[in-house]
Amino acid sequence: MDKKMLLAIILSIAILITYQYFFVKPVPQEKAIQETVREESKGTQPIPKAALTPMPKTEISVAEKEVRVESDLYTAVFTSKGGTIKSIELKKYKDKNNRPIILKGDDVLPPLSIGADDGFQFSKVNFSVQDKDVKLGPSLNTAALTFEYSSKEHSIRRTYTFKNNDYGIDLKDEVSGLSSYWLALGKDFGIYDKDSSVHFGPVILKDAERMEFVAKKLTEPKSFKEGIKWVAQEDKYFFSSIVPKGQIEEAKAWNKNGDALTAIKLSGGVNNYFLYAGPKEYDALKKYGSGLEHIVDFGFFSILARPLFWILKVFYNISHNYGIAIIILTILVRIPFIPLINKGQKSMKKLQDIQPKMAEVKEKYKNDPQRMQRETMELYKKHKVNPVGGCLPMLLQIPVFFALYKVLLIAIELRGAPFMLWIHDLSAKDPYYILPIIMGATMVIQQKMTPSTMEPTQQKIMMIMPVVFTFMFLTFPSGLVLYWLVNNVLSIGQQFYMNKKLAKQPA
Repeated sequence: MDKKMLLAIILSIAILITYQYFFVKPVPQEKAIQETVREESKGTQPIPKAALTPMPKTEISVAEKEVRVESDLYTAVFTSKGGTIKSIELKKYKDKNNRPIILKGDDVLPPLSIGADDGFQFSKVNFSVQDKDVKLGPSLNTAALTFEYSSKEHSIRRTYTFKNNDYGIDLKDEVSGLSSYWLALGKDFGIYDKDSSVHFGPVILKDAERMEFVAKKLTEPKSFKEGIKWVAQEDKYFFSSIVPKGQIEEAKAWNKNGDALTAIKLSGGVNNYFLYAGPKEYDALKKYGSGLEHIVDFGFFSILARPLFWILKVFYNISHNYGIAIIILTILVRIPFIPLINKGQKSMKKLQDIQPKMAEVKEKYKNDPQRMQRETMELYKKHKVNPVGGCLPMLLQIPVFFALYKVLLIAIELRGAPFMLWIHDLSAKDPYYILPIIMGATMVIQQKMTPSTMEPTQQKIMMIMPVVFTFMFLTFPSGLVLYWLVNNVLSIGQQFYMNKKLAKQPA
């Protein structure tokens, strides 16, 4: 392999791996509510009128009522102010302090708040609601909760319908007095884990295209009027989404004082939606049949990532350990490339063997580049050497590597999944950095064993790469480091076999 090409490939891999970690930056931290309200009054961004216009004080009531809805999966707190959701506590998912994950909605645009184009804001008006908590279970599988508001100009009847053992909630709004209105999705509702390695914030699915937005890039509102399937707020492992069951007029994403928001616009009358607030479980989301599974972003190589994800779960069902499943999958993925890798290693060895003759050709014809090129090609032909033979196996493995990399990065199944010994969470970094250091050592061994056409000085420079990769992998999820480590060990074993085999062949 040409040394420049090899260096380019290695640097490309490094750049692609670190891209999400170093170029996808988290948005600014959430401001205090009081500061946000002050900033809101400035109205610096062209956003939907309903989201900016203050509500008349005569419509505000201090008699707020909260209703708790509890199922086997979550505990949701609803408020009579605006008939919206204040928070959803996910029972089956814990944070690093072993406390339940809470998707909150305590911002200036509460989840599912309604605003009218005529300037009227419903997010703080007091709806009437039955003052009774709901507890779902085996004896009560479904239940409904109704909020109502009426004035001389407007009336709204809002009904939530719940099912036990289901994160999905059906919502029906019966609206009169409004020709159209906006339904907003709160900026923090669905955002818990602000990991800079992946996108967090608004997502809109238009037809089959997933469009994600970041506040700093929303210099002006983005509006879409056709093919809208849903709008969402996401983080690495959790999200919330509004899925309209009928036609909507418009979906919009905009920057509001440093926060990226999204909302949908609908005609007045009766509108039905499906609300989801919970984990990004691909298979469960796919069963809803509304395209929600697209919230799981498998990246550019999704055509490879999805089957790899499916195979990973098959191995987990057999081993009941995602660490073991990763090892088995890594071995399985490498098998098809064994012949190509062997061929590439043979080509590299031959190329290394003829380096002295190539040096002679370069010295002899250094003043005649065209003759030098012809003689070099004749040398390749005579010794049956393919100068790019060592590159091809590596290039073919790159899509598979990045597909599996993406799976291991975003799969919620790995969140909190233990491996063995000190690795208690494959989605978190190694707390003692043992795996990354071992991985770096295997890269050094691999470079020492691999035939090279580089000069000694260049080889020393390339030895910097294991150091760079080791530092990169210190903060990577343990599952990713385990995959790379196993892949390196397999490469060392295959290289050892090929070196031993080639040493026995006559020169």
